Amino acid sequence: MGILDLITLLIFLAAVFTLINITLLKLPSTIGLMAIALASSVAIVMLGFVMPSVLNGAEHIIQEFDFKEVLLNVMLNFLLFAGALSVDLTKLLEERLPVIILATLGTLMSTFIVGYLMFFAFPLMGTEVDLIYCLLFGALISPTDPIAVLSLVKKVGLNKRLEIKIAGESLFNDGVGVVIFLTILGIAQAGSGHGGEATVMSVAGLFVTEVVGGLLMGAGFGYVGFKLLNYIDNDHVELEVLVTLTLVMVGGRVAELLHVSAPLAMVVMGLFIGNEGRSEHLANATGVYVYKFWHLLDEALNAILFILIGLEFIVITQTFQDHYLIVMPVAIVVVLFARFLGVAIPIKVMGAFGTKFEKKTILILTWGGLRGGISVALALSLSNDIPAKDIILTATYAVVVFSILVQGLTIEKIMK
Repeated sequence: MGILDLITLLIFLAAVFTLINITLLKLPSTIGLMAIALASSVAIVMLGFVMPSVLNGAEHIIQEFDFKEVLLNVMLNFLLFAGALSVDLTKLLEERLPVIILATLGTLMSTFIVGYLMFFAFPLMGTEVDLIYCLLFGALISPTDPIAVLSLVKKVGLNKRLEIKIAGESLFNDGVGVVIFLTILGIAQAGSGHGGEATVMSVAGLFVTEVVGGLLMGAGFGYVGFKLLNYIDNDHVELEVLVTLTLVMVGGRVAELLHVSAPLAMVVMGLFIGNEGRSEHLANATGVYVYKFWHLLDEALNAILFILIGLEFIVITQTFQDHYLIVMPVAIVVVLFARFLGVAIPIKVMGAFGTKFEKKTILILTWGGLRGGISVALALSLSNDIPAKDIILTATYAVVVFSILVQGLTIEKIMK
């Protein structure tokens, strides 16, 4: 299939599955679409026992669609920019300390807690996985998915201070998580002879370059973009939309060439260009058509993303082994426990120094830490010569499906 055929198929499925969800399931969009796609994948796998050609054809189509490339290098930039556009910058700056601590220290803590716990748990489940690959799993599963989190937070009507903490942390820990993953992957490749020698300084340099470079690049592009929109001043709405599209597409490409964090750059750009929390004059710089366009694009890409996650089940089943049935629930429990510690410890420490948190913040942040497409894409990006790839991919998929279907369906009641 050509790229146009694949896009046509995905848009067709998004339309059909959305119609089914709206008329029958009536679930939140992201959850309903993934549930339908997952059910369709299970049906195709079951049908494959009777008609192997159907399963082989479906698997071939999904493998043709490079999930990692499409999500990490294309869709993620658009989705993060769209998400950041609607965040209130003034309130985010008021909550900057909790957001920064949770997005950095919390994500790092979760990475190492998951890594070490899984390193000791794997032998008890009848398999051996090197520590560096366990840490890789910890890095790719620790960042929460801003796309899934933001879509749920908007519907619940939380206290604004808590809402901005959740939204800000999910936007920034995504970029930090990708940087941590790339850093650990670089160490793993160096240790296996696929890269240069990894030293503490080189690792720290890579981390700082990715994070600081991404933030600075996003600020630069965002400032230029905001000035352009202010100059256009709503006279040409189509030009405003083209400017924002150009910023995201060119910015993503420049970030890739400079080896800085594109996700962090997109978030900062979105915050610069968004009008929430600004004075009336500055808020009018970005026209309403820009928001309508990005809202539409956000919804369409969301639908495609969660359908792709559901359909990836077909690929997962091809490498499934019996002992993975034990690995999956263990991974879910470990990730939830690590998320709890990664949230609770920083919040307790900050609370002791006078930072105020709303009641039940730890519970809501723990259970509301949904995982999504980023984790699956990072797991798929692992090269086939990594011996633990199959078990890492299966564990990742189990955590993502559990977090979206189980946590996603119950978090609204817990928040209320």
